[in-house]
Amino acid sequence: MSETAARRDAELRARAEIDLAALRANVRALRERAPGAALMAVVKADGYGHGAAPCARAAVAAGATWLGTATPHEALALRADAGVPDDVRIMCWLWTPGGPWREAVEAGLDVSVSAPWALAEVTEAARLAGRPALVQLKADTGLGRGGCQPGADWEDLVGGALRAEAEGLLRVTGLWSHFACADEPGHPSIAAQLARFHEMTAYAEGRGVRPDVRHIANSPATLTLPEAHFDLVRPGIAMYGVSPSPEIGTPADLGLRPVMTLTAALALVKQVPGGHGVSYGHHYTTPGDTTLGLVPLGYADGVPRHASSTGPVLVDGKWRTVAGRIAMDQFVVDLGGDRPEAGAEAVLFGPGDRGEPTAEDWAQAAGTIGYEIVTRIGSRVPRVYVNE
Repeated sequence: MSETAARRDAELRARAEIDLAALRANVRALRERAPGAALMAVVKADGYGHGAAPCARAAVAAGATWLGTATPHEALALRADAGVPDDVRIMCWLWTPGGPWREAVEAGLDVSVSAPWALAEVTEAARLAGRPALVQLKADTGLGRGGCQPGADWEDLVGGALRAEAEGLLRVTGLWSHFACADEPGHPSIAAQLARFHEMTAYAEGRGVRPDVRHIANSPATLTLPEAHFDLVRPGIAMYGVSPSPEIGTPADLGLRPVMTLTAALALVKQVPGGHGVSYGHHYTTPGDTTLGLVPLGYADGVPRHASSTGPVLVDGKWRTVAGRIAMDQFVVDLGGDRPEAGAEAVLFGPGDRGEPTAEDWAQAAGTIGYEIVTRIGSRVPRVYVNE
């Protein structure tokens, strides 16, 4: 079977429709929230499952001047193949020893450094490449994950970076950090982290660092904390029209529109009697004569097994619920006696315009967050781009 035919068959089974007009509108809305700051469109994890390159191009078209990824390989792929202008800056931050530092330096990527080992490796890579590295120093202001600890560790890192800069081996282009609880409005750690960020950037700048950008604002901070916008904001999930948390508001409350709609074609519709067990373990038994619809998506496609017996699906204009366990490739919905034809559309989630569930509905059903719902949709589900 040809690649085109295989893709067509896959789209007949299921598809994730990606509305790039919605993404562009979301980027514009986020820029309006932070009018004094540049915007970095975070497209890590294949654009949160939406497709990194198409989403990067759409975000740049809507005014993003930076792109952000977690891994250097994601960033290198963007620089090589995304089709974005060369003057769009690309930053990556999740490094491990022995990473592709030289390739990143040669590609002109901004790389994050949190520790002496990383500073040593990027400096050596710059020596070999014969050009200065673009380095952003990350401060741990309280998240307790990546970043350099305040105090002596930060002083040593800043000092080492300045010495390398004086040798022409790097340029410190940024000072940055990340919030722990910005999605919980009023959490005391927010003010504490902001104060620490001010202290740590002031120390670095007092020693002579002249960064292009200082940044700490993720999606929730972009939406709710203007005092955290500094020179650059880094929206991720909000760009894809998913709220960072219910406490902040729905996408509609925030002026955002969900970008992904996940649908499948019913593979089978059949009538069964009452007392009929459904799917593995018979955790669901039909309460009476009914019809069952088979949805050809499962946890191998990213549909969370934790949403067994709770996940919502729109079929034939009505909300249905997953009947029993979600299997690797398929799950069942009880159609309550309705008899749509095989091939009828089942909508797992979308913007909600047609009364369909949203990614947040699935997150609540699975006991997780909307980020995970969209990001985990697997490669067996073709992405179909509209309004490109």
